[in-house]
Amino acid sequence: MPGLIGRKLGMTSIYDANGKAIPCTMIEAGPCVVTQVKTIEKDGYEAVQLGFGDRKEKNTPNSLRGHFKAAGTEPKKKLIEFDGFNSVKTGDVITIDMFIEGEYVNVVGTSKGKGFQGVVKRHGFRGVGDATHGQHNRLRAPGSIGAASYPARVFKGMKMAGRMGNDRVTTQNLTIMKVLLDKNIILVKGSVAGAKNSFVIVEK
Repeated sequence: MPGLIGRKLGMTSIYDANGKAIPCTMIEAGPCVVTQVKTIEKDGYEAVQLGFGDRKEKNTPNSLRGHFKAAGTEPKKKLIEFDGFNSVKTGDVITIDMFIEGEYVNVVGTSKGKGFQGVVKRHGFRGVGDATHGQHNRLRAPGSIGAASYPARVFKGMKMAGRMGNDRVTTQNLTIMKVLLDKNIILVKGSVAGAKNSFVIVEK
């Protein structure tokens, strides 16, 4: 599906006609440059590669420098492929005028990394809740994780402590509340995964 690469700026709120405050995420979407058009004949599939965010040439690998030079654009920080675009060519600039207020979009982001976390924070375990009857170190422990001599192993997918966050998260069906064409900013209703200034993908 067609879309744009953007940057999460943070959250704000706007008011509807009834005076109700609506929480919104501000996304700087585009402008994105078409850096490559992939075809079935040459690449085996159809897609449009978009670039977003300026990058210093000295920090760009030589292979990518040639890639951007062939596209006739400055080096870009982020490259993402989309399908569903019609009649675009290398070097075209795609802006947020492809979005209209009131339509639904999916936003893909990378959630904030939390590091190694226990089962209470990671999976919402309740814990023991009190410290009576002599137990002193079981408040946030996971409890039993396996059976007896059969099956003599821990089943895959068991909810245990581990790395939490830093995952690709898609938030679906977010309403576009406002499109600010002059600032390349869209306001979508609700929250989007990721930290401020992190890259996101906005798909129609």
